[in-house]
Formats: sequence, C-alpha cells, structure tokens
Amino acid sequence: MADKVLMKGNEALAEAAIMAGCRHYFGYPITPQTEVAAYMSKRMPKVDGVFLQAESEIAAINMVIGVSSTGKRVMTSSSSPGISLKSEGLSYLAGCDLPALVVNVQRGGPGLGGIQPSQSDYFHATRGAGHGDFHMIVLAPNSVQEMVNLTFKGFDLADKYRMTSMLLADGTMGQMMEPVSLDQGVVNTYEKPWALTGTKCERKPNIVNSLLMDPETLERLNFERFERYAQIERDEVMYEEYLMDDAEYCVVAFGVAARVSKNAIDEARNNGIKVGMIRPITLWPFPKAVLNAAADKVKAFISVELSMGQMVEDVELATRCKKPVLLCNRVGGMIPTTKNVLDSINKAVEIGGAE
Repeated sequence: MADKVLMKGNEALAEAAIMAGCRHYFGYPITPQTEVAAYMSKRMPKVDGVFLQAESEIAAINMVIGVSSTGKRVMTSSSSPGISLKSEGLSYLAGCDLPALVVNVQRGGPGLGGIQPSQSDYFHATRGAGHGDFHMIVLAPNSVQEMVNLTFKGFDLADKYRMTSMLLADGTMGQMMEPVSLDQGVVNTYEKPWALTGTKCERKPNIVNSLLMDPETLERLNFERFERYAQIERDEVMYEEYLMDDAEYCVVAFGVAARVSKNAIDEARNNGIKVGMIRPITLWPFPKAVLNAAADKVKAFISVELSMGQMVEDVELATRCKKPVLLCNRVGGMIPTTKNVLDSINKAVEIGGAE
C-alpha cells in the first residue's frame, strides 16, 4: 500500500496535477482556492514547469487556450466569481475542442457573496458554463483523496474526449486536511495529431479555431460534438451507492453534503428507517439511469445541497418525477447538519407513508 501524507485539499489537487503531467498553470488568487496557486508557484519551477499569476481570470483562461492548443496538459483554478469571468474562455475551449482541467473551489454567492463553502455553481457548471451549445465533464469530490483521484481522472477524460473537465469542489474540500495517497500508477498519455506543434515540413498545418463563418460547417461540428457527449453519457458516468440494496428512501448528495448525509443515514437506520444514498461523482454526465431505476423502488428522494435546490431539477428529470423529491439545504456558506438531514428523512417518511 502506498504511503499516505497529510495534505490540504487545494494543495493535494495541485500536487496531483503535477504528477499527472501538468507543467503549465495560470491562475489568480481568490479565496478559498488561493492555496492552489500558492502551491503551484513553489512547485512548478522545481519540475521545469510554468507558473504565471495572470493579470486577471480572463487572461488566465486565454493562456490555458494557448497552451492547450499545443497539446500540453494545462490547468487553471479559481472560485465562483472568478469562474464566471472565465466563462467566455470556457466556451472558446469547447468551440476549439481543446482539453483542459479547470478547478472551481466554490464559495457562496451570488455576486462576491462570502468566502465560506457552497455548491451553488451547480447550474453554471452542468449547464455549459458559457454561451453556445456545449458541455463540460464535471467531477465532484467528497474527500481530499478524491481531489487527487479526480484530478488525474479529469486530465485523462479531457484528453480522451478533447474537452474541458471541471473539478467542482465546495470550499470545504479545498480547505480540509486528510491523509492521501498520491500514487496513481502510470500516467496515461494520448496522441494529439491536432496539436499546434509546428509542421516541420512533414504535414499540413493544423488549425485551432472556434470562428466558423459557414453555418453548415458550424452545424455539422455541433452535431459531431454532441455525438461525443452522448458517448460520454454512456461510458463515463460515475457514482457511489450507499446502503441502497433495501432502501425505501434515497438521499442524493455530493461533496461535503454527502459526508454529512452518511452520518444521518446511519442514524436513521438505527431508528429503523431503510434509507440509502446515491452520490453523483460526475455531475455531468449525471447518473440518470441509476436514479431512474431507484425511483421504481423507493418512496421518496431527499436532495441535500449547499444551494437553493439546483440539483433537485436533475433528480426530478432523471426519475421522470415518479416519486417526490424533497430539498434539504443550507446556503450562504452554511453546511447542513446531521440533524437537518435526519429531519428531512423523517419528513420523507411521513410523505411516503401517506401515499
């Protein structure tokens, strides 16, 4: 078994990015993800990498576009308001079919909001994060170890499908410290014949561009892109089930909300309530099929979130509204307690028993 080290989530994901082959990082400080940039500023020069604190979040994402077009692994990170500023660049990455890893360690909003943890960027991440028809792969860790694992996974999926992966972590994940293993085995590499590496008079020039003046060409590329997205929805869905074999009620939660929910589920089980949890690890693609199947068995769902109920819509869509979906939430930087979740489970039991 690989040795474990005690690391903060932000620093662990930064080291994982370096181990995954990332040698270019562009960012801008903003709480609660500033440690990512601070760590990269120290480590990148030691591995012959490039760290650059950009003059703005907009500049940082455009630097990512430039490096990605050469076929190199590249990363940027920010927190909620900063990710909003990167939105145009995220759309350009999609339009150019360029891979990159973007980290969002979320804080409360809207606006500048606060610096405490949140999950209220769910819509922004899962609904495209910019103008035009596109998706990003959205990965939601619930531990520091998953911050590491999903950083490796994010780079791999980005390269495999030529698109952006977003690591969507609530502020708790970035700030907490846990023992982690950084050993992820062999780093995967992908051929990138499309990259701008210079022709060396051996091939035709490659062109990376998102401006297409011919409407038929733009339409064709959009259809082709969504065929790739359909493949991702078939092949790359990730989730965890907890005590779902005999569950009559189902909690749906991710990130820190899932950790709190496990404690509530255990307590509810001790009280004789058969409740389990489905934890989406990919928020896009969302685990629609497993939730739809669960809707044929359970009496109600409880969506536990650090938002005003953004994931509720996806749970309802996935289950085709077969069963009620209750919301258990705290916002503004507050985190649901075990009691909050347990109260919502008890409320679901009341609704389920009344049917």
